[in-house]
Amino acid sequence: MIHRREIRLKINGAEVGGTVEPRRTLADFLRENLGLTGTHLGCEHGVCGACTVLIDGATARSCLTFAVQVDGCEVSTVEGLARDGEWHPLQQAFHENHALQCGFCTPGMLMSASELIKRNPDPDESDVREALAGNLCMCTGYINIVRAVLAGARMTREGADESGETRSS
Repeated sequence: MIHRREIRLKINGAEVGGTVEPRRTLADFLRENLGLTGTHLGCEHGVCGACTVLIDGATARSCLTFAVQVDGCEVSTVEGLARDGEWHPLQQAFHENHALQCGFCTPGMLMSASELIKRNPDPDESDVREALAGNLCMCTGYINIVRAVLAGARMTREGADESGETRSS
């Protein structure tokens, strides 16, 4: 008999809970239990980066993380980037810079990029390439993705208020 466990966490700013089997991955919990299908499952081995989310502000592979491990944590998914029906600057920049083709890798790219610009609001190309090194895209040569992240970082900086705080990602 598998013992299910109750978990409570904050996802995209909202308190949520659920009962999960200890072996349930965070990716499956997000997609199947909560309907947050923006987190994509690709390789399911932590290699492709399509399932990247932020756990307490740091990127993590949700296919390798058990849901029970995030009990009490704050998780951010691609669905949490947009606010009040408005795209996050990174999402806008991906659109404007043609940084997506099939779109499968895009959620993981966006989450990795959002962690980068939170940590480093003014990254250079090398910083972007390093931050995205764990995210694979089979459709592009990454040029437009890198351009989009740089543009998104610039848009985010320009959107900072007088206190220097940027819109949360």
